[in-house]
Amino acid sequence: MSAWVVWTIVAAVCAGAEAVTLTLILGFVAVAAAIALLVAVVGGPVAAQLIAFIAATGALVGFVRPIAKAHLHRPAITTGVDALVGKRAIVLERVDLHHGQVRIDGEIWTARPYLEDQVLEPGTSVDVVKIQGATALVYGTE
Repeated sequence: MSAWVVWTIVAAVCAGAEAVTLTLILGFVAVAAAIALLVAVVGGPVAAQLIAFIAATGALVGFVRPIAKAHLHRPAITTGVDALVGKRAIVLERVDLHHGQVRIDGEIWTARPYLEDQVLEPGTSVDVVKIQGATALVYGTE
């Protein structure tokens, strides 16, 4: 069997296994096998094919994998009303159990205190704890 056929089989098997397992390592081995396949196609000796395979695998695993892993573990970006939780707001209209308004990032929101017995006066700086429908639940520390 020709060397290029062996490298094609190795690359295909590793690529298929990567698609199933998503380990990232098998994908790198598949790419390295494809590089060794190219060396075989241009007529390189078996020793050159093995060196190309080992060097490509080492380079991909050693240099690319840490970068790829770092990108996989980035925190999710919060959008919409979830992005408002944790923001600071200013009380515009007295906030109590029955009514109130705050300004969050330039927008006016209906507000209620997060703690039912809390009453927040206009001008107070508060934290947005939760968004419930179209109402911000806020907590004042003052």
